[in-house]
Amino acid sequence: MAPALEGLGYDLVRVRFGGSTPVLQVMVERQDRAGMTVDHCAEASRTLSALLDIEDPIPQAYSLEVSSPGIDRPLTRPGDFERFAGFEARVELEDSVAGQRRFRGRLEGLNGATLRLQTDTGETALPLAAVKSAKLLMTDALLAAAAEGAI
Repeated sequence: MAPALEGLGYDLVRVRFGGSTPVLQVMVERQDRAGMTVDHCAEASRTLSALLDIEDPIPQAYSLEVSSPGIDRPLTRPGDFERFAGFEARVELEDSVAGQRRFRGRLEGLNGATLRLQTDTGETALPLAAVKSAKLLMTDALLAAAAEGAI
């Protein structure tokens, strides 16, 4: 899936499958980091649909949904934590660290395999491998950076 998208100039951000009416959700962004349009999503969808029809990896009926990550995007790859350093994020861990599984704070990037997050109580180091989910939070700073095309 990723190589086909990369050939079109897109990076794969996230893939999810599930629901009572099964949906394969594929989130993509442009490699040049310019904004995604409906036409970009449609192009990726047509390519993925053809690929999935040939490979048939999912034996049951499902719907394919292709979207962009949006402004308050999920952070799914190590590079995302570096790229969006300075912005607010919410991070949930698989297991607790110091009795806590959910964190909110300003991304400070990575130190090897450790995510650095500036919280109300100071800098917190979280093992990247323990991150269950993470996403940017909608803030004025994020909106301003998006409007300037800085992210």
